This record gives sequence, C-alpha cells and structure tokens, in this order.
Amino acid sequence: MLSVISPAKTLDFETPPTTTKVTQPDFLKQSQALIDILRDYSPQQISELMGISDKLAGLNAARFEEWQPPFSLHNAKPAVQAFQGDVYTGLQAESFSEGENRYAQSHLRILSGLYGLLRPLDLIQPYRLEMGTKLSNSAGKDLYAYWKPTLTPALNEAIAESGSKVLVNLASNEYFKAVDAKQLDARVITPVFKDEKHGTFKIISFYAKKARGLMSAWLIQQQINEPNELKAFDVAGYRFDASASQGDTFVFTRKETDR
Repeated sequence: MLSVISPAKTLDFETPPTTTKVTQPDFLKQSQALIDILRDYSPQQISELMGISDKLAGLNAARFEEWQPPFSLHNAKPAVQAFQGDVYTGLQAESFSEGENRYAQSHLRILSGLYGLLRPLDLIQPYRLEMGTKLSNSAGKDLYAYWKPTLTPALNEAIAESGSKVLVNLASNEYFKAVDAKQLDARVITPVFKDEKHGTFKIISFYAKKARGLMSAWLIQQQINEPNELKAFDVAGYRFDASASQGDTFVFTRKETDR
C-alpha cells in the first residue's frame, strides 16, 4: 500500500534533520529544465505567474538562481522534514525512528511541482512552485502537461514495490490532478475528513490537512497494508463513518467535543 501527500509552501531549512540516511530525487533532470525556464523570469514576472507578493517573488527568484545539484546535507534537506505546512504538523516526520523512515521510503510519496515525485528522505533545496502554476514548458501550457507522463508510471512502479496494489490518496485535488488516475494499476482510496460545526459535519481545511498528515503517520507506524484496516483509524478524535462513506471514498468524522 502506498500513500501520497501534497508538499507545503512553508519550509524549514534551519532545523537540522533527525536522520542522515538520505536519497536523491529521481527526476532532477526534469527539475533542472523547469529551473532553467524560471531563471528567465524577473521577480515581477514571478509575482504575476504565482500570484505572490514582490517580497516573496524576490525570495523565489533568488532560490531559483541558487538551486544547484548535487544535493547533500550541506545544501539540502530531506523533503519530509523540509516541508512545514498543516499536513506536516500532523505527520511529525522528525520524530520517526530509523525503522519508520525506512518503511516510509517505500510506502509514502510526496507530489511536487518542481521535483515531480519525492520519497520522504529525498533531498530538496528551497523552492516554491505549486502544481497548478501555468508555467509554459516543452510539454505544454502548465505543470500538469509537464509531469503527468512521468508521474503516472512512477507511481505505478512505487505501488508495485509497496506490496499491495492500493493507493491511499491523501493529496489535495490540485496535486492529484497531475496523476492520470485511470492509468494507475491500483485501487485508489480517498480518505475525507469532516469536523462537526454547529451540528453538521463539514470539511474544515486546516483540520482536514492536519488529519491527512496524522493518517500518513499512522499508516507508517502501524504498517497498514490492507484497505479495510484503514477503517480502524482512530486518532485525534476521528473515526470511520460507514454511513457517510461511499465506495472508495472513506469518510472520517470528528465531533466538536473530541477536538
């Protein structure tokens, strides 16, 4: 069983990683081609392309200029510990044991606009490039056109190596759209997390993102490998809701009193 998550805009390259057993991303050649395109953009053009402030655009223009393989622990950090958004708050990968890191390497993948597909311990350098960015490239008008032919077979390979033909989609729609799901040789299960608010259950973005991270960690720590075992997820107040679930959309709900 393999799970996929999205990256995060918030990064931490200051805190030292808790492991030295790191790997190199598989698609650095494709990343380099995108970097070469982005280096031709002025900070103002980056601001317009990404819809970000002038200050952030200047920071990212500098990052693109400084981006330079080969990656090492001196100039890069394992992806799963470099990303710091809500998903990663739930995941808490910095607390993983070496055994959990090893398991995660073959059972978790991170989708990325710059790196394509990352193992947790693949080294990355700082960047910002969301998958939905309309960056014209050799394959088409956006990053979906660029990455889809690469990501789909790469995920199929990772799914086969994981031991069971099941993909747990814990990524956002923006990122999972970069995968041709119909071409995946796997059953795709999509967990949905809903929190109670004023008596009704709804998706609350902040909580749902954190819950995706909590489930990712739980899958690794419990070494879950069967779809039905997913229904036993009972962390931070979330429980499987059979009546709200349909097919391979597994709904987990949390009462306000359990939050």
